[in-house]
Amino acid sequence: MDTFEELGLNKPLQNAVAELGFVQPTPIQQAAFAPVMSGKNVVGIAQTGTGKTLAYLLPILQDLKFSSDLHPRVLILVPTRELVDQVVGQIEGLTKYMTVRTMGIYGGSNINVQKQRFAAQGANILVATPGRLYDLVVAKTIKLNQVKKLVIDEVDVMLDLGFRYQLNSIFDLLPQRRQNIMFSATMTEYVDALIDDIFISAERIAVAVSGTPLENIAQSCYPVRNFYTKAKLLAHLIDDNPDYRKVLVFVGSKRVADRLFTLLEEQFGSEVGVIHANKSQNFRIATVDRFDRGLIRVLVTSDVMARGLDLDQVTHVIQMDTPAFPENYMHRIGRTGRATAQGSSILFYTEAEREAKEAIERLMNYAIPELPFPDEVAEVTMLAPEERPADAQPVTKTKVDETRGPAFHEKKAKNKKVNEGGGKRKKILKIKYNKPISRGDKFAKKRG
Repeated sequence: MDTFEELGLNKPLQNAVAELGFVQPTPIQQAAFAPVMSGKNVVGIAQTGTGKTLAYLLPILQDLKFSSDLHPRVLILVPTRELVDQVVGQIEGLTKYMTVRTMGIYGGSNINVQKQRFAAQGANILVATPGRLYDLVVAKTIKLNQVKKLVIDEVDVMLDLGFRYQLNSIFDLLPQRRQNIMFSATMTEYVDALIDDIFISAERIAVAVSGTPLENIAQSCYPVRNFYTKAKLLAHLIDDNPDYRKVLVFVGSKRVADRLFTLLEEQFGSEVGVIHANKSQNFRIATVDRFDRGLIRVLVTSDVMARGLDLDQVTHVIQMDTPAFPENYMHRIGRTGRATAQGSSILFYTEAEREAKEAIERLMNYAIPELPFPDEVAEVTMLAPEERPADAQPVTKTKVDETRGPAFHEKKAKNKKVNEGGGKRKKILKIKYNKPISRGDKFAKKRG
């Protein structure tokens, strides 16, 4: 299939697709269009970067009729707020010449503002994260009884993030008669269990399944001694190199992301940005937007960015660490080489990460080409905190007198005073007034 026109799109959709610059549908878009249009339950499995979002949006929008109802007829569930914004943006672009109300809701923003906005305009298509949607349904702001099509996008991530309880609660509130559409990059036992629970006679479509390296992504790797040497190598690669126009750098944790950003910022200044789950929502949105528009050349991130985000023309994905789960490697490299564009992926790995690298190669059935370490880059001997051996960490211990037992501790000075049989005030009163030491002792005076 050479053009989107061959899918039989209506005129408003054709015009919008042409304006967005889409020319030829990807294999998953071709394979999914007819099954989704038919109303069947559909499970789509395709590698990251193959255009899964458009694969379900086009047939849904083709079939969507005008409605003035407040509550949604199409519900799209995604795992992160960034994905909500992205899917809403894609829908708005595709419905430029259609009368369709779209709204995105997610946690981390003011729920009362979302309530007011939905009450004022409603939505034909609702894009939501499960947690915030459930909150709004319980508050009776949103009703799901008119939903005809349910889409679960990046379902494997959703289950990894622990959304199964909210998903089950939402399923209970949906009409029994509906079309279920699920798209994912990986198939796990948890995804299989979810399919068995909610999908009846689902048609499975598998195109470029996870573990199949995309041909338009050039992969390579460097053996590197430690984190600080990795940082030196990264700076060497991107320094004054015009090929590295838009670089996404993945690290394993938020703390490492901040550390690497600090090191790179000293050399490259405002060309470098950082994003992870501890950053505020406004900061994350602004940083992603600046990177997408090319105002930031290098973006350091944790895996919060690895799933689903369709960033424009990322030239290189550099993985500072080797992910423990091979599937995460596939999701990371999927940020470059989107659709038919050419991309490049570079993996840095230490000797301790060699086993994880080999697991990735077994998944792909492909040996990642290894590049020689550049002579110009000086190796650093200093280790990052997470790389230091446990027995090398300084530990301060209190010396214990074994003759007294491990629970013994010295008394404080104020507790070392000897009790002399009563307070000073009582003794003064006794001498001065010949009063009894203890009140109520009628024989004390005689004894004195």
